[in-house]
Amino acid sequence: MEITKHLFLNFSILIILLFFYLICSDKYKKILTSKPVTILLFICLLWVCVQFSYNPIPFSRYDLRIIPLVIGGLYLGIGPILVLALLIIRSFFGWDMGLAETSLLYGPLAIVFWFMAPWFWKQSSSRRILIAVLMGMGLSVLTIGGMGLFHPYTNWFDAWFAFLVIPPLGIGIVSYSLEFIKNNNQMRLQLIKTEKLKAVEQMGAAISHEIRNPLTTATGFVQLLQDDYLPRHKRREYLALVKDELHSAERVIQDYLTFAKPSLEVFEELNVKSEMKQIIKILQPLANQNSVEINTDFSVIGFIKGDQQIFRQCFINVIKNAIESMPTGGYLSLKTEYDHDYVTVTVKDTGVGMTKEQIDRLGEPFYSTKGKNGTGLGMMVVYSIVRAMNGWIRVESEVDAGTTFHFHFPSIRPMRNYMKAENQ
Repeated sequence: MEITKHLFLNFSILIILLFFYLICSDKYKKILTSKPVTILLFICLLWVCVQFSYNPIPFSRYDLRIIPLVIGGLYLGIGPILVLALLIIRSFFGWDMGLAETSLLYGPLAIVFWFMAPWFWKQSSSRRILIAVLMGMGLSVLTIGGMGLFHPYTNWFDAWFAFLVIPPLGIGIVSYSLEFIKNNNQMRLQLIKTEKLKAVEQMGAAISHEIRNPLTTATGFVQLLQDDYLPRHKRREYLALVKDELHSAERVIQDYLTFAKPSLEVFEELNVKSEMKQIIKILQPLANQNSVEINTDFSVIGFIKGDQQIFRQCFINVIKNAIESMPTGGYLSLKTEYDHDYVTVTVKDTGVGMTKEQIDRLGEPFYSTKGKNGTGLGMMVVYSIVRAMNGWIRVESEVDAGTTFHFHFPSIRPMRNYMKAENQ
C-alpha cells in the first residue's frame, strides 16, 4: 500500500494549506481572493504535489496533481495556466519518460478546461460537484492506464484503490467546501439586503407616523383659518398652533438627520455646568407639570469639546425621558464630576425603571421603552451624539426603582475659563 500511503500524505498537506488559505482569506479578502494570488496558490499546490510524490522508479511520480488541476480548471477557469505550470514544474525533476507521459495526458486537458469552464458554471451546485468528481475519476483511470502501459506495477490493488478513491474524495471535499462557502456568502448578502430593506420600511413608517400627526393638525387649523368671519384673537391662536405643529415635524426630521450623521461642524469649549443649567430652564415647566423635583450637584470645573446645540439636544432627550418615566411625580438628580480625563454627567430618576433586556437594547433603531407612544428616536439620537463627541454611556436600572445614566466625555482644561466657571 505504498502509493496509498504517499497519496494520503499528499492529501493531508493539500487540505492543511487550503484550510489556512480559507482562514486568511476571510481576513484579507481583497488581496487573497484576487485572481493573480489564486493562480499563484494553485501553482504552489501543484509544486507541493509533485515535490511530495511517490516515485518507485526514477522517471515515474505518483501524486495528487489531479485535485488542484480539476478544481482550478473548473471552478476558476485557469486550467490552461495550471497545465502549463505543471509541465514546467515537472521538467525540473527531469526530462524523461514521465515528463512525456504528463504532456501526453494533460496537454489535451488544457483545451478541455478552456471550453468546459463556462458551461460548468451554468450547472447547479450539486451537478458541479458531481462533474468535478467524475472528471477526477476519469483522470485517475487514465493515470492507472498509463502506469500499466509504460511501467507495469505489480500491486494493482494498491494503485486502483489509491487513484480511484483519494483524488475523487479530495475533489469532492474541496468542491463541496467551495459550494458551501459560495452559498453561505450569497445567503449572508441576501440577509444583509433584507435587513436593509426592513430598516428602510421601518424608517419610512416611523417618519410617516411622526410627521403625519403634526401635519394633519396643522392642516385642520389652516382650514379653520379660511373662515372669513373668524375673530382676530382666534386667528392668532390658530396660527401659533400651526407654527408649533410645523416645528414639531421639523424636530422629527432633525432627529433622523442627527442620528444618521451628527453634524459636529462647530467645535467649541463647553462649560458643562452652565449648559446643564440652561437645559434645566428649558425643561423646568415639564418637570413642574409632572410633579418632578429636580436636584443638582454640579462640579465647579468641567469643560468639554463639542457642539453646543447637539449637546443640549442630547440631554434634553435624556432628561425629558426621565421626567416622563415619573408620571405621578418623583425626584430627578443631575450631577457632574470632573477629573483630568473625563467629565461625567449623571442623570438619575425614581421612575419605572427598565429590565436588563431593555437596557441592552437602548439606542437600537426604532426601539422604544414607551411602547406605541414612542419610536425610539430620542435614544437613537442620544447614543449617536455621544459617540460623535468621543464619549460613552453606562446605564444602571431596576424595575420600579429608577434609572441612572452615566455620560463620560473627554475633558479639556482651558485656563482662561476657570475664573468664569467659578463665578457661575
